[in-house]
Amino acid sequence: MPGIPGFGFIVVAIIVVLVLLVVVKNIYVVQQSRAYVVERLGKFQAVVGVGIHVKIPFIDRIVKKVSLKEQVADFDPQPVITKDNVTMQIDTVIYFQITDPKLYTYGVEYPMNAIENLTATTLRNIIGDMELDQSLTSRDVINAKMRAILDEATDPWGIKVNRVELKNILPPREIQNAMEKQMKAERERRESILQAEGQKASQILVAEGEKQSTILRADAAKQARIMAAEAEAESILKVQQALADAMRMLNEAAPNDQVIKLKALEAFQKAADGKATKIIIPSEIQGLAGLAGAAQGLLGSDKAAE
Repeated sequence: MPGIPGFGFIVVAIIVVLVLLVVVKNIYVVQQSRAYVVERLGKFQAVVGVGIHVKIPFIDRIVKKVSLKEQVADFDPQPVITKDNVTMQIDTVIYFQITDPKLYTYGVEYPMNAIENLTATTLRNIIGDMELDQSLTSRDVINAKMRAILDEATDPWGIKVNRVELKNILPPREIQNAMEKQMKAERERRESILQAEGQKASQILVAEGEKQSTILRADAAKQARIMAAEAEAESILKVQQALADAMRMLNEAAPNDQVIKLKALEAFQKAADGKATKIIIPSEIQGLAGLAGAAQGLLGSDKAAE
């Protein structure tokens, strides 16, 4: 039987290869932020975390691979009725995280469907106790209430609800139209107020400008009058100074009465050159004028005799 040893070697080689395949098949690696739930002969065995692991072939089985990251569930709009019998459509967004893979695996069948139904029921209960206006303006209050209720309800499922957000609140069409009209009227009112405030500010600026301009013009006129008065005073001072100097010079020269009368005559002559229609001639000047006329007559007679 020379062929038997070769056949046995092939069988052994095949068995070794199969064993290696089975071993490799039962080696698995758990990634970061994930957890695997392992059963042994149909019974929960362990929750394995990050790293390399080996399960017993045909005995151990990975029943669920769970993500430990925060997850987001966006549910379809749900019809809800307010306390004043107004039907609205509200869709919610749930932010949750699996904290216990074992409870998540064995706590409830179809966990996501359970969370969606629980969210819809909770939302109807909360909105049912509110009127329309209150529900539209109390979004934060609704979010907080829903988060507290859902977190407590999902705790036995190994799920923690971190945050709940009302994504959209859609009231009936007629109410939406009324709200749009109200919002439009409010915008127009605010625009009117802004325009009125702008006009008021503009008028104030114009009035302030006119006030400043009036003050500047008054100051300029005042300065001009002051300068004119100062110039006139300076001119009068100079004239008076000139007269004083002339009088001083006359006093120093010790003039006689005839010189003074001649100066008076010269001054009278300058005054007579003006536009006055009536001139009163002092008696001294009249005598001096007659003397001057007589002297001029004598000089004329002498020239004729020659």
